[in-house]
Amino acid sequence: MSSLSKLEFFYARANAFTGTIPSSLLNIPSLLYFDVSYNQLNGTLEFGNISSSLEDLSLGYNNLNGPIPKSISKLVNLWILDLSHLNTQGSVDFSIFLHLKSLNDLRLSNLNSTTTIDLNAFLSSFKSLQTLDLSGNHVSARNTSSVSDPPLLSQFNLSGCGLTEFPKFLKTQDTMTILDISNNKINGQVPGWLWTLPNLDSVYLSNNTFIGFQRPTKQRLYSTWKSSMRYLFGANNNFTGYIPSFICGLHSLTVLDLSNNKFNGSIPRCMGNFSTFLEVLNLRKNRLHGGLPENISASVKSLDVGHNQLVGNLPRSLVLISSLEVLNVESNMINDTFPFCLSSLQELQVLVLRSNAFHGPIQQAGFSKLRIIDISHNHFNGTLPSNFFLYWTAMFSLGKTEDQSNRGYMGTSYYSDSMVLMIKGVEMEMVRILNILTSIDFSGNKFEGEIPTSICLLKELHLFNISNNAFTGHIPSRMANLRELESLDVSLNKLSGEIPQELGKLSYLSYMNFSHNQLVGLVPGGTQFLTQSCSSFEDNPGLFGPSLEKVCVEIHGKTSQESDIPELEKDEEEVISWKAAAIGFIPGISFGLTMGYILVSYKPEWFMNPFDRNKRRSIST
Repeated sequence: MSSLSKLEFFYARANAFTGTIPSSLLNIPSLLYFDVSYNQLNGTLEFGNISSSLEDLSLGYNNLNGPIPKSISKLVNLWILDLSHLNTQGSVDFSIFLHLKSLNDLRLSNLNSTTTIDLNAFLSSFKSLQTLDLSGNHVSARNTSSVSDPPLLSQFNLSGCGLTEFPKFLKTQDTMTILDISNNKINGQVPGWLWTLPNLDSVYLSNNTFIGFQRPTKQRLYSTWKSSMRYLFGANNNFTGYIPSFICGLHSLTVLDLSNNKFNGSIPRCMGNFSTFLEVLNLRKNRLHGGLPENISASVKSLDVGHNQLVGNLPRSLVLISSLEVLNVESNMINDTFPFCLSSLQELQVLVLRSNAFHGPIQQAGFSKLRIIDISHNHFNGTLPSNFFLYWTAMFSLGKTEDQSNRGYMGTSYYSDSMVLMIKGVEMEMVRILNILTSIDFSGNKFEGEIPTSICLLKELHLFNISNNAFTGHIPSRMANLRELESLDVSLNKLSGEIPQELGKLSYLSYMNFSHNQLVGLVPGGTQFLTQSCSSFEDNPGLFGPSLEKVCVEIHGKTSQESDIPELEKDEEEVISWKAAAIGFIPGISFGLTMGYILVSYKPEWFMNPFDRNKRRSIST
């Protein structure tokens, strides 16, 4: 390619290229734009006789290491410079950038440098700068208000820079659209003037030690302020008191996340006045009390108020939120019956009622897109009809029903849904939820009767927990149809008969618990059963067999005869299968998926970084 003597534009970003950057390509005299960011390139930077006419040099988000060549200071025509995630492995002379007076877009995040960046020097030197990303470095941002004539920034990222105070120069930044000062040590009040910046679109305040919000000044609020803010993230701070009512004036909000704080009082009723833009409302893990307001915005897709002190009933107006995909009210004091009306919500995928005071029986409900349901630790009772799961078609064959382009995680590039799940006997927080994760948790209630045989239809089910109830009868042998099942917990019930031998063929079933029942007969063979602990079978005196002998030091109540309890009649199951076919059941094909449960909050930067949009100026050739 170095023979292309008139080459001006070279774009190869966001691929999987490896190896070193060919310096001969950078030496083409006519080269103006060179972007190989978001690849897997390695080695050190060697510019050689780099073209001095370069206007865009984007090398960020690779595996490059070593020092920054001082010759970069000669690229005085640079308009865009991205060296993000360059592993400098030591000190950096940041003065080499101060010669680049034409810079409009400068990204130097996560350089792994021991040198502290003087923010004042950058603000004084770059008068044309619109985008500045110094996140993940040591930054000194004291006395920024003393900088005369700072550049008018549009996007500013100082996430994870060790800041202890709010940069005061921002007060005059009327062109600011995106501000990220998350993951710092800033305390005190969020300044009121922040909300009056007329073009502010996205604000990231999460993971600091803020204690409150100052109100916007009335004069500017009602005279010149136009609410254009769409994204407000304030999670993981020390906010106390009531949720400030002025937030309801941010009529363009799409995401409001105030989770993991210490807010008290009730949820402001004015939150129902948000426009049709609001998609995410997350007030999880606060100290809110009272009831859920009746007038939640009708455009919400994700509503999470878990881990508060809410009481009363679920508002029946929730049925009007036709876009609702996630509803999480776990760990409150809500006293209500099962919300059957929600089955009319065609987009509902996650329903979490865990650890409340819900009560009463549950009849058949048609949740066509439901993939995760957790109603554990409530007071539900009665029996579940055999056709209970008949219309839960999203778990029939997820690979066929999901849009291929939509695989990954729930949420958007700005926001990830999260929740707590009981996974293989351990309570885990899912920071992100896989689009293909399926789970049913009915544990800790008072259900009776037999396990619904329609469970055999859910061939894409990964987690199934009905422990600590009063289920009776046999374990359906056709649960062997649950080919993706990884975790099965039926402990602490009154189940009888044998553990179906067919379950030994479930290749992904890595956790199971049959303890504290009345099971008898031969324990299935197979690797899965041999890897369980003895506690998974305890308090079932009638169980025996080679598998049990290998996992248990003591064989509890070993018998010499297999159970003579006959296998469940299959007629009813076959009728259910025919019904399922009639409503469009298409058997799925196995993904061969071994689920990797995500316990850390990480997304590829090219997908998450809010500064990565609209960075290019128009080019006409």
